[in-house]
Amino acid sequence: MSGKLDPTADVVILGAGVMGASIAFHLARRGAGKILVLDKGDVAGGGSGRSSALVRMHYSFPAEVDLAVKSLEIFRTWKDYVGRDGDFRQTGFVRTVPESDLDNLEKNVAMQRAHGVDARVVDRAELSEIAPAWNVDDVPRAAWEPGSGHGDGSGVATDFLERAREMGVTYRSQTRVTAFRAAAGRVTGLATDGGDVAAPVVVAATGPWSRPLFSGVGFDLPVEGEYHEVAILKNPPHLARVGPACIDGITTTYFRPEVGGLTLIGDFWGKRGAEADPDAFAQSPSAESLAGLVERTVARVPALADAQIWRGVTGVYDVSPDFRPLIGEIPGARGLYTVCGFSGMGFKISPAIGLVVSELLLDGRGRTVDISAFDPARFAPGGSGPIKAEWEYGDEEPAAYT
Repeated sequence: MSGKLDPTADVVILGAGVMGASIAFHLARRGAGKILVLDKGDVAGGGSGRSSALVRMHYSFPAEVDLAVKSLEIFRTWKDYVGRDGDFRQTGFVRTVPESDLDNLEKNVAMQRAHGVDARVVDRAELSEIAPAWNVDDVPRAAWEPGSGHGDGSGVATDFLERAREMGVTYRSQTRVTAFRAAAGRVTGLATDGGDVAAPVVVAATGPWSRPLFSGVGFDLPVEGEYHEVAILKNPPHLARVGPACIDGITTTYFRPEVGGLTLIGDFWGKRGAEADPDAFAQSPSAESLAGLVERTVARVPALADAQIWRGVTGVYDVSPDFRPLIGEIPGARGLYTVCGFSGMGFKISPAIGLVVSELLLDGRGRTVDISAFDPARFAPGGSGPIKAEWEYGDEEPAAYT
């Protein structure tokens, strides 16, 4: 922590990852007053710095599609929008599903197109042309997005926060929040290890650290950690490039090209419980886990059988019961907001999340995208309950992850 902590603010944002930094940037653009960002570590020191950073539009819930479309627009115009060079790389994106979900895939692509996505369904022959290194014998049809790709989590968080600070936002790292302060049903500020801060609005973008924070105001935030492992492979000499980014519902892996002749691969499945403690998770993947992950990815990209594991990355997702975000005011605590539960998809929609949360705080609702479905009150007694998309895939069902 550098400098003395100011005892007052108009808005305090907890967390300097892609979400907190994006919210700070967008509030500053609106001239929202005295904004303070606090982080117990450093910018992008949590999940943002470990993100696989895919950028794709393929979702089964329309509001998520709208957030992704707006975010892609921002990623593509980063220089003008944020004032930094940015690191979005357009590789294209493919989504495959088991045959039992092909009808849903067709319907989801039609829905996405109606929401402005450049996407279409391709057959096996066209997919072979798009990704000649892949074995597509078990893929009769797939969704294809030529304009999607990947970015960099650390870079996005840093760019947003740097620009926010240039617009007057105050940032304090190495500052741990110990409790929210509340009276008469609304937040009045918070306590930190560097002193108390009085503020009428507090936004916690704290990922897998979120649940304990809210217990003090009587709300059991239904978010838990899920431990994930990723491998970075050095491509063999005969594989120049793995092809486009892909979420493969058949092998239950995802992968994308990385600069320098590398390929990033990850798993659908994670571990919960003690292994997913965000303060005490394993910093290196197990050899057994990576071997199984590589084996399944090789079923799609046979040339990766000759790849070398260059390094591994681990991290902890903040997972909600329906694998969709919790965005909004906490029931019974006016002025206290949560932005969490992204379940591994946060990076790709973080630009739009910052925009719509700034609208929620300043205008009373998300104007660019209607985010009311993500209200955390859906899990409160009498709430609407988990979100269920009309054409949800089998691998999106919570039961698939138990």
